[in-house]
Amino acid sequence: MNKIFLYILLCGYFTTNAQTKKTTLKVYTFPEIEKLHQQNPKPIVAFVYTDWCKICFAMKKTTFTNDKIIHLLNNQFYFVKLNAEQKEDIVFFKKTFIYKPSGNNTGINELTKELASINGKISYPTTTILNSNIEIDLQIENYIGSKNMQTILMKFLTLNEN
Repeated sequence: MNKIFLYILLCGYFTTNAQTKKTTLKVYTFPEIEKLHQQNPKPIVAFVYTDWCKICFAMKKTTFTNDKIIHLLNNQFYFVKLNAEQKEDIVFFKKTFIYKPSGNNTGINELTKELASINGKISYPTTTILNSNIEIDLQIENYIGSKNMQTILMKFLTLNEN
């Protein structure tokens, strides 16, 4: 009797879990965005971070796991993450961005300067929104919570409606 009850309980649990499918955030590479953008121009949200940044980590674990943010980013934008200290070259719209060392085991990729410089200063994290013409429209440094991110993205979309 206990085995039958346990079996029914487990079946119900797995059935319920199978129905609550978690949506995942589509994260593209810069070359992927370039190809997709030619077919379907959309604004780009670039999240510039480092591996050692605790605020960046917190934003990855909270803001970018929020269902509303995932839905907005997946449907209205191309989303890309840029590790500021990435040593591999990045090709984006026919321009190659390389890693520039600044000391022993330190340095940043040139694309970081393009996307995360605000008044000549780079902070982590920086969230940059490029319009469909690949021009920087908005840069926000530091942590952005889910509610604020949703407001920012919705306002951007409203202001950039064609």
